Amino acid sequence: MMSKTVRGIALNKRSILQMLEASAELVSPLNVPAFIRYVSTSILRNNPIENVKTEHFNMLPIQNERMLKYEAGSEERIQVKAELSKILNKIEPIPFVIGGKEIFKKCELVQIVPYNIEHFVARYSHANRDLIEQAISEAIVAQQTWDKTSLRERMAIWEKAADLIATKYRLKIVAATMLGQGKTLCQAEMDVVELVDFMRINPIFLRDLANYEPANDQPETCRNHMVLRGLSGFVAAISPFNYTSIAGNLAYTPALMGNAVVWKPSDSAVLSNWYVFQAMREAGVPDGVVNFVPAEPTTFATAVTSNPQLAGVHFTGTSAVLKLLWKMVGQRIDTYKNYPRLVGDCGGKNFHFVHPSANTEVVVACTVRAAFEYAGQKCSSCSMLYVPESLWKKIKTPLLNITKRLFISDATYCDCFYSALIDRKAYNRLFTYLKYIHNSSECKMLIGGTCSKGRGYYVDPTIVLVADLDNFLCREELLGPILCVYIYQDENLYRIMHKITEVNHGLTASVFATDNNFIKRACEIFKCNVGNLNINDKCTGLMVGQQPFGAGQITGSNEKLGSPQYLLRWTSPQVIKESLIPHINVYYPYMEISENISNLSKTKPNFEESEDCELNNQ
Repeated sequence: MMSKTVRGIALNKRSILQMLEASAELVSPLNVPAFIRYVSTSILRNNPIENVKTEHFNMLPIQNERMLKYEAGSEERIQVKAELSKILNKIEPIPFVIGGKEIFKKCELVQIVPYNIEHFVARYSHANRDLIEQAISEAIVAQQTWDKTSLRERMAIWEKAADLIATKYRLKIVAATMLGQGKTLCQAEMDVVELVDFMRINPIFLRDLANYEPANDQPETCRNHMVLRGLSGFVAAISPFNYTSIAGNLAYTPALMGNAVVWKPSDSAVLSNWYVFQAMREAGVPDGVVNFVPAEPTTFATAVTSNPQLAGVHFTGTSAVLKLLWKMVGQRIDTYKNYPRLVGDCGGKNFHFVHPSANTEVVVACTVRAAFEYAGQKCSSCSMLYVPESLWKKIKTPLLNITKRLFISDATYCDCFYSALIDRKAYNRLFTYLKYIHNSSECKMLIGGTCSKGRGYYVDPTIVLVADLDNFLCREELLGPILCVYIYQDENLYRIMHKITEVNHGLTASVFATDNNFIKRACEIFKCNVGNLNINDKCTGLMVGQQPFGAGQITGSNEKLGSPQYLLRWTSPQVIKESLIPHINVYYPYMEISENISNLSKTKPNFEESEDCELNNQ
């Protein structure tokens, strides 16, 4: 029961509400409720007016691009040889492209062929701070127009781009990836196929996102809409050397969602990335939406993180660089007009874990490919193998025999398993690891351990036994053709697995077993330290739409590249509520006061008298 004090307060508030309703009636002398309801439920419902423009699409099936086989005498093999010759016989000058204008500087830098460091495939320059800021300004202006472009138009551009990359530009990009990034024919083809998938499948994901509608359970009175907007400002894309496909994705997925991008390609992938840029421009991406700006990493990072219009950073690389970018943004957080979105993918310590019930042939084949393809330079490459003591003898001999026979040479040879490391910096890092392994009492070299930088940056496939899981080799991403092996006692199976969750945080991992109960347990134990877990398959070779990839903890922000979720990171949705029957009463039904004030509108309040009273009170 109300106290007298509370009742008095309630009565005072009610008298104020009565005055408000009376004044509302005076301002709107028409008796409109019935009329509004009539218009809303009959005219608007039968002849809807689209005040809010939204787009909806029929869904399309997801189909991954098929790889070409490049068999001897095939048309694609003949054509790729021709493209290789073209690139080798001409050093491509690569400009900056800012707002659609190509800007050539002195081109004092060169992209080398990793397996033949005396040969160049491209000349380019690094942008200075002024050029980077010019690109940022162009992107900010372009974004305002681009964000208004319909989703349908954007999707059409991306579909055309997918077709161009799958046909006209395919072998050109394959050849540039082989020569500039040292990938074998198969690995370069896989890279371009993934690029086609990004361009073709991301618009399908966008269709799904655009079709989402908030609940509309009372369509005769209210309609709710969600509009996908780009981020306000610009996105900085910083792409890696090891995947042409990921480079294209970093620059163009934000653009698909209505953003404008300043793209810094890797110095070691500038030629293939330039061809991707050309394909996207031919497909119809407007000038200024993506700006191609090779730059020195520190200069670029400082310029983009210092600009108050920074809307996001899209990055793939090492965790050390991602942490640095995060710190640079955090230190300037008070200067931004947005909370910049940071999306980063790193490699981590990827591993294969073998259970005593595993098929040893499968283990050996998958581990050799995962550890040594592309010289172990994939972000998903396996650098750690855990083997039970009961299976080690069955695994050791074929593992060493197959590894010993791997052919390491020029990437253009069709029997080459992998070629040279990407650059001198990578070689020096791996050389330091090998020197440590040779001198450490905790390590036993089983095969390899040799390297050469005479003609190219070569490191032979290396397998090393490690005795202590706390050794840095068991914790750090090596990003090279070095496989560490740890042999565990069978009875310590689960203790070792829990230790792995502490020391190994990977983008990917694989479990090999035929024991279904163990597989279920392994999925539970490795739930948090691995982004992509494979069962009886290698930890590399993830496909767009089928195995979206990414990991958390120190390996990245885990947005799951190759899924609809990834696109959501690059949109800032707006929700619009459209009321078809506007409110004309300020009271709620439980107040039960409408009859008490029904005659108030007939009497005009004496506002002058009220003002005089207020003045006298003052």
